[in-house]
Amino acid sequence: MSAPFGVRTIKRSFRVKAPVQKVRAALHPFGDDYTWNGAVSAVEKYSANRGRMVTTHNDRKDSFIERDFEVYESASGLEWMLWFTSDTSLDQSFWHHHRMETRLHAISPHETQVELSETDRYRGLGFYIFRHFSLRRMALKLKIWAEKGTFKAGGLFERPSTQIAMAVLSVFLLWPIFGLTMQGLFLSAALTLIVGLHELGHIAAFRIMGHRKARMIFIPILGGIALGGRPYDRHFEIGFSALMGAGFSAFMTAFLMWSHSMIVENSTNMIANGVIVFALMAALFNLGNLIPVWKFDGGQVLRQVFRSAIGQAVCTFFLLGCFMVVGHIIGLPKQMLIVSGAIFALLSVMTSKGGVKPKTPLTPMSGNERTAIFAAFAAVFFIHCSVLVWSAGLLFA
Repeated sequence: MSAPFGVRTIKRSFRVKAPVQKVRAALHPFGDDYTWNGAVSAVEKYSANRGRMVTTHNDRKDSFIERDFEVYESASGLEWMLWFTSDTSLDQSFWHHHRMETRLHAISPHETQVELSETDRYRGLGFYIFRHFSLRRMALKLKIWAEKGTFKAGGLFERPSTQIAMAVLSVFLLWPIFGLTMQGLFLSAALTLIVGLHELGHIAAFRIMGHRKARMIFIPILGGIALGGRPYDRHFEIGFSALMGAGFSAFMTAFLMWSHSMIVENSTNMIANGVIVFALMAALFNLGNLIPVWKFDGGQVLRQVFRSAIGQAVCTFFLLGCFMVVGHIIGLPKQMLIVSGAIFALLSVMTSKGGVKPKTPLTPMSGNERTAIFAAFAAVFFIHCSVLVWSAGLLFA
């Protein structure tokens, strides 16, 4: 979900039963109806091709994000390209590869062919998929607004019922991978539940940090994405939100390990073994997220705690060494551990400068916050390692 995806263009072509000038007024940034969907509340025109829009999205201080833009259009006024030249929330590097193109063609006095395309350099498959659905939704809502004069915010995809359905679909898509048996069904369901609980931890962190809106998008097979309601404001906020995915699950895995003896006494062997397998899968998944590579939760946490390149490097190699020791304890082959360690070390170095830059520096951590996050990270890492060693010992002894 986080692998570099390169420069991609998303396109959408559709017909609207409305005059071309009405459609243009809704899509052109200087059009009279550009605020039709509520994403933008106002547009100020600086010159023939320059302006500033005030969005309805909050920045990290809960003010509305504003963006300067340039737009260049054809002589007919039915084709134009828009790009952003300034953003009050994000550094301009975020918009460096971003372009939006619109082409309108009047099929008849009352019908218009619309072609939309959005080009950007994507830092992960997840964001590309998000943009794809976002453009698709905008096209559908524009069609309804232009033809019926109505607009309804939100959509089917974000509804809890839809996300539950996506999770169920993921279970059945993963089932053949684990084998079309009852054991395979259990494994696919367990993995889906583990992913959901992990993302629930991120959502809880967003809420604690003051995000008024936070949601999870479940993508079958690929996993889940937790989204906050605004950009980050503090380094502590990033570290805490990233750690809470594995941190929330650590309570569950520790409880399963602690209560296993009682489960054995009061249930069947099948249930007791199922608990062990679930705990092992949860520990593996969450430890995987704690690998010190940027875009992984572990890399995000360590980048906030250790701000210097030397500090990040030392901690990264130490943590990778700990991973290799744990792998050796549970019996993984030495060659596999060495190759995996080398790959993740290389990825850590290659991605050390990645990330989306904010417009202004985030509030740094205090000494107490830094200590608290690092101590929590160490505790979460220790818990999942302990559960992994314990469960693997019972299953493969």
